[in-house]
Amino acid sequence: MSENVPSSGTSRRRPDWAAVAIGIALLALALVIFWNTLLVTGGAYTQIGPKAFPYAIAAFLGVLSIWTIASALRGGFPEREHDAVGPIVWIVGGLTAQLLLLNVVGFSIATGLLFAATAKAFGRGAFWKTIPIGILLSLALWLMFTKLLKLSLPAGVLERLFG
Repeated sequence: MSENVPSSGTSRRRPDWAAVAIGIALLALALVIFWNTLLVTGGAYTQIGPKAFPYAIAAFLGVLSIWTIASALRGGFPEREHDAVGPIVWIVGGLTAQLLLLNVVGFSIATGLLFAATAKAFGRGAFWKTIPIGILLSLALWLMFTKLLKLSLPAGVLERLFG
């Protein structure tokens, strides 16, 4: 009888150090949650509600981090595609523009520019089309959040037209 011997082309995969770093970050987050939950003070009711759930989250994150680190050291994650820098720059630029312009021009225009930059990053539509579409969608969201849900979002020139 012959044995099934793996071909010589198979080799052990290298550890995925980026995934190990993610696992360590998850473990650090679990420890921070656990430590902060230890510091919660109050009566007996804190043992049931405000302490029990964060402990469960910390335990889940701890298990997830150990699982991630073990899988990364075994090389169990698939190869990642290389990042395309252009779309990342468009999205980060759109986020930066939104953060800088939010209190200056209001929610609708700032978020409309973010929408247009993200659409450009995904290769969807011309900029001259996506900016007005994004502004109109953002204005609809602003109206829904401020009028129906009574939440406060930054208002600019466009939002002041609607009261």
